[in-house]
Amino acid sequence: MLGIFSMKDEIRFPENFVWGSATAGHQIEGDNIHSSNWHREQAEHYPEPSGKACNFWNLWKEDFALLDELGHKMFRMSIEWSRIEPEEGRHDEEALKRYLAMFEELKRRGCRLCLTLHHFSHPQWFEEKGEFCRRDNIGYFLRHLEYLVPKIAPYVDLWNIFNEFNNGDSLELYDRKANCLVAHARAAALIRSWSKAPISTAHAMCPYQPRDPEDEFDVTRTRIRNWVINDFFYHAIRTGEILFPYRDGEVIDGLKHSCDFWSINYYTRHFVTARTADGNAPRYECHRIRPINREFYLEEFYPQGLVDGLCKLRDLPIYITENGFCCDDDRLRILYLARHLQALAEAIERSCDVRGYLYWSLFDNYEWGSFVPRFGMVGVDFKTFRRTPKPTAYFYREIIRNNAMSRELLLDYLPEFRDWIIYPADQGGRP
Repeated sequence: MLGIFSMKDEIRFPENFVWGSATAGHQIEGDNIHSSNWHREQAEHYPEPSGKACNFWNLWKEDFALLDELGHKMFRMSIEWSRIEPEEGRHDEEALKRYLAMFEELKRRGCRLCLTLHHFSHPQWFEEKGEFCRRDNIGYFLRHLEYLVPKIAPYVDLWNIFNEFNNGDSLELYDRKANCLVAHARAAALIRSWSKAPISTAHAMCPYQPRDPEDEFDVTRTRIRNWVINDFFYHAIRTGEILFPYRDGEVIDGLKHSCDFWSINYYTRHFVTARTADGNAPRYECHRIRPINREFYLEEFYPQGLVDGLCKLRDLPIYITENGFCCDDDRLRILYLARHLQALAEAIERSCDVRGYLYWSLFDNYEWGSFVPRFGMVGVDFKTFRRTPKPTAYFYREIIRNNAMSRELLLDYLPEFRDWIIYPADQGGRP
């Protein structure tokens, strides 16, 4: 089922490599009642609204103690605009104080903060104005940052302005992506007036491949998909030019070099066909978990995509700000982590300047519509909110302690593999 896994006796990572985990506010905090996501969950009668989520808003002290126990050196979290400015022009000072207390606690524990300023959710009042679909709404976001950034800047070690606005392939989304690029550039300039910490926006790096690589139409549709989801972003940051199909190109002041590092989220590949309106083709099945009403959540291992993608990004330092696996059997999560850290080591050997890795996610959490998909190293009972570290959490702790991953460590956690012959990679995986 798992196949033969070949690797070196030990894979070591660069000195000062940063290890940690990633989360998002709406997915863990709970009771984010002023956010657009909360309103959508109620209005559209989601089968599973976010509710208390992981109740992190109330349990963060215990969670940071657990983070410390598990050895994480960086924590990625978001600060929810909808808590800071629940109504237009009204700031919630108590909410800000709670976030500042969180940041203080992370610093006290020696854990670096990677902070996301917009992770999919924003205030409902901003949503009603048309959010980032209208360029003249960028001013509301910048006004929010003018209030917020001076107060939080001393605590932030890495900035992510947005999370994954690059996703989606439709004419309607091109203008929104362009507006987010403009907002990113202006926000980066504002942040630099208060902070010397590196700045980026988290990019969902996904390798798209044609369903039929010998079909010219599938190949062409795939090239377009890569352009409008991956390459437009790299091009904009490198040149300052925003370029999409069926839209005039434009050059934006301050956009060029507005990222100090590539913030990369990576999971798996997708397939593209010219024979459906949306261009989506089925993925390979890896495993199934419990159904979430309408479909199964499926994921495939494809670590080669991480190597190939990072090798196109050698011009800046790189942090992996999300990488993780959804499964009910934690052995698959350990295998996924090991395979992708092996791929990351290969990218480093090929001169990619990778400086840190943040696993998605510390907790099982609310996955934008359902609690069924489980990505966490730490399990959560969503009735009692009890946290239970999984074997992956301790496997990862050993990697952090040693700044290395060994074949023997993998076999300790996956003893089933001792019945397989696992040869070092320099032997090609064969006797």
